[in-house]
Amino acid sequence: MSEHKTSQLDPRVDPRDIHLIVLSGLSGGGKTVALRALEDLEFYCVDNLPSALLPQLVNAVIEGSGSQKHQRIAVGVDVRNRSVDFTQMPTVLSGLAAAGVQVHLIFLDCRDEVLIKRYSETRRRHPLAAQGLSLADAIAEERRLLRPLMGIAEKVIDSSDLNVHQLRRLVATGYAQATEGLTLMFESFAFRRGLPLDADFVFDARCLPNPHWQAHLRPLSGKDAPVREFLDSEPLVGEYFADTAHWLDKWLPRFEQDDRSYLTVSIGCTGGRHRSVYLVEKLAAHYRDHRQGVLTFHRELE
Repeated sequence: MSEHKTSQLDPRVDPRDIHLIVLSGLSGGGKTVALRALEDLEFYCVDNLPSALLPQLVNAVIEGSGSQKHQRIAVGVDVRNRSVDFTQMPTVLSGLAAAGVQVHLIFLDCRDEVLIKRYSETRRRHPLAAQGLSLADAIAEERRLLRPLMGIAEKVIDSSDLNVHQLRRLVATGYAQATEGLTLMFESFAFRRGLPLDADFVFDARCLPNPHWQAHLRPLSGKDAPVREFLDSEPLVGEYFADTAHWLDKWLPRFEQDDRSYLTVSIGCTGGRHRSVYLVEKLAAHYRDHRQGVLTFHRELE
């Protein structure tokens, strides 16, 4: 059935324009973070899909988006899937690749001691804990089950020493070629916790009215409607946004002409919760209206 389906791709779409990324790896290794980064890059994302349904998913996405040039699909596969999925996956992916689909398999690895620490800090249960295994034994069994996927992975990412932002950037940078043009990361941060080390441009929003001094707004963030309404009502905030967007509109094309594929714009305020978060969300929405590959990251919120 899989071979039949993959041979029936929509004739309006060149299979070479279809990018299918399969994300797998150890539980706690960062698959959800990586999938979210691809979702921000406008991939159609599905988590925990059986391997036998991959060809049908590819066709369904193609049919649903018509003759759109670039079809971007990302699928998460982990130990929650049936064990037969891990042995069937190489055959299914080979069939899709033979049909012309650009297939990529990313495997997220992590050292055992780091995984154990992450589970201890978050108090999450390992998916295999229901089998009565200790955490260490569950991780060992998961490694055994996922070995067929790790063996054929195009890229193995060790997330042991990566924070959330670094992992998101690594995934987005590595697969930005599946989008058109420059990939933009807008990041909020708190100046009191230091500048982001990977920022290309830094804007300081500490001169703007601060919602922190409004008692009812203090526990909220720039993503919440009351804070947005407060900042929307401030003329100075509107001027700051307009000037920042105008500067970026002028200079981003120059970086694209220089073959840059990824650029980080960081906006900071005192606590990294209100003004910077608001501006990052507003700028991201502005650029998503007319370009692909726009990411957001709120360092202090995450």
